Amino acid sequence: MRTGLQILLFIVAVILTYFIYKSIQRPIEFKKAKDLRYEATVNKLKDIRKAELAYKDVYGKFIGSWDTLINFVANDSVKNVRKIGELTDSMIEAGLSERKAIKMGLLIRDTVRESVLESIFTKTFDAANMKFVPSPGEPSEFHLGATVIITGSGIGVPVFEAKAHNNVILRGLDPQLIINLNDRARTNEKYPGLRVGSLVETVNNAGNWE
Repeated sequence: MRTGLQILLFIVAVILTYFIYKSIQRPIEFKKAKDLRYEATVNKLKDIRKAELAYKDVYGKFIGSWDTLINFVANDSVKNVRKIGELTDSMIEAGLSERKAIKMGLLIRDTVRESVLESIFTKTFDAANMKFVPSPGEPSEFHLGATVIITGSGIGVPVFEAKAHNNVILRGLDPQLIINLNDRARTNEKYPGLRVGSLVETVNNAGNWE
């Protein structure tokens, strides 16, 4: 009887130890997975920001259409200045400015057009995949928008926003820990996910992870 009780207590102790271990590991494993998902999502948002900034350089505004932005990256071009030669000390001593040196043919400054892929990204960059949140399961798109904010002085400032909610980024992970993460963000009046830019304030195209 005593031996049986000891075995039972041992089994109970093992089970309790397992559950204690799991309760400790649960948030640790969640954080590891969250950090990996966040890193991949931030990289995507940085690519979106580069594409939007390039689009604004060409067209003077941001764009809230995925089709237009993807087509711009895949097929459009941007202006770049090709520089050959630098202003030397001897040129400066001779009283030459860069503008004069260019007129004399000593320096070359040409404006050339280059494809967005080659100039901003790489030839192998997948523009069509830029809109998808890097999370498992059904493909989900980043929410993309653009508008113009009128400042207090009456100046119109073009802005854009691209974002993904934690429920999408962390899909498939511990539901309760996702809820807790979202609740903390809302308590601190922060967006419960990752976002670059803003449609309601001028944030200089910054991401909320920066």
